[in-house]
Amino acid sequence: MRTELELRNEPLRLSAPFRISGYVFEAMPATVVTLRQGRYCGRGEAAGVYYNDDHPDAMLATLESLRPRIEAGLDRTALQQLLPPGGARNALDCALWELESQRTGTPVWRLAGLDEARPLLTTFTVGADAPEAMAERAAAYLGARALKLKLTGEAELDCERVRAVRRRCPAAWIGVDANQGYAAATLPLLLPVLVEEGVSLLEQPCARGRESDLDGIEHVLPIAADESILDLAELEARHHRFDVINIKLDKCGGLTEGLLMAERARALGKRVMVGNMCGTSLAAAPAFVLGQQCDVVDLDGPLFLARDRSPPVRYADGYIRCGDEVWGPRAVP
Repeated sequence: MRTELELRNEPLRLSAPFRISGYVFEAMPATVVTLRQGRYCGRGEAAGVYYNDDHPDAMLATLESLRPRIEAGLDRTALQQLLPPGGARNALDCALWELESQRTGTPVWRLAGLDEARPLLTTFTVGADAPEAMAERAAAYLGARALKLKLTGEAELDCERVRAVRRRCPAAWIGVDANQGYAAATLPLLLPVLVEEGVSLLEQPCARGRESDLDGIEHVLPIAADESILDLAELEARHHRFDVINIKLDKCGGLTEGLLMAERARALGKRVMVGNMCGTSLAAAPAFVLGQQCDVVDLDGPLFLARDRSPPVRYADGYIRCGDEVWGPRAVP
């Protein structure tokens, strides 16, 4: 059966500016792929990887150039060879997963070899700001059990940020994300405070390409790779410096490779995390499937948007829930 390809970019405005180390975001534009075969439809959404200059305009052009190949029929195995890891492959890969789900009447999670799709405890992210402002924002997440704090690499200020949030949220699981803000000389200033305040995870402290800055640094708490490990090949090359691998579908190029990364990371003795590049519930849904195999889940992206899709994923009591009506055999595009 011939496949019809639909492509579009969407602006996805954020409800408020969001700050991390080196960036302030007001929107997170995304490319949306729709594949139609008769009455069946598969969709995928991707934002790309901004720090790799992987943006929706380029993603859209890449996919448009492959229209004849895609419309002639393409499966996920062939796609792995057709496109490199990144946003374009992610959007198309996820669309192929949902298309198969609709054609077979099988939930995506079952196609992925899972027995169930349980609600997942997720972190709720607090953007970098003044310490008390971050504490207020963290406390405003009613029912949240896990928090992720964005840091900026300013060691003294970051320490105050962590202390302020811990005072307001004494029982919460807390992880921090430095977004490449630290170096070998500054990281030791932060680590003792993270330990004192009971922080459970430090994500991407040093810059991509400067992983050697971690050599000689005692892992007094688990250190996660985000920007440092994008795909399966980089996992093989760089896993030895990290305790946790943060898998994002935009980085690795889709749910197909994301599942392989999770399996391989566990074989290497690593814990596994699933993250997001913001995005709507359409981006969160395939990551939710991957999250079933993860130790740490960071899937709060839709909460930062001015407008989400309908039906959306649901958040309650610190958990994310994603039914088949969002993405799968009963989803209605």
